[in-house]
Amino acid sequence: MSKKALAAKIRLVIEAGQAKPAPPVGPALGQAGLKIMDFCKDFNAKTADMKPDVPVSVLINAYEDKTFDYVMKTPPATYFIKKAAGISSGAQKPGHQVAGKISIKHLYAIAEVKQKDTPHIGMESMVKNLMGTCKSMGVQVV
Repeated sequence: MSKKALAAKIRLVIEAGQAKPAPPVGPALGQAGLKIMDFCKDFNAKTADMKPDVPVSVLINAYEDKTFDYVMKTPPATYFIKKAAGISSGAQKPGHQVAGKISIKHLYAIAEVKQKDTPHIGMESMVKNLMGTCKSMGVQVV
């Protein structure tokens, strides 16, 4: 049995249950020659039980025979950090302004969720990575 030939890898961030044939989903899948509505219906069905404003990272593998498969990842770390800190956006000048505060306990909880995507990275490394993300957003870790 031979493997399918991979034509393209497409990365998108789509809000849960909000996949539509409009940009950014339509043009990205259309360029690869994939059936846009099949993806939208399947994605929306799989994310129907999630909150509608949650961004979901999706990795789509498009094959040369115009078929596809996709893997849904956890939301970006910035989404979790903003929710935990209770802010809508990061600081305009990170390092000079503090947009919010977050506890180390919250970072460990976020790291547990994010480890589903990268199980080969240790918990300490994941938390350090999240601390760097907080710093770049202007969120103080206490």
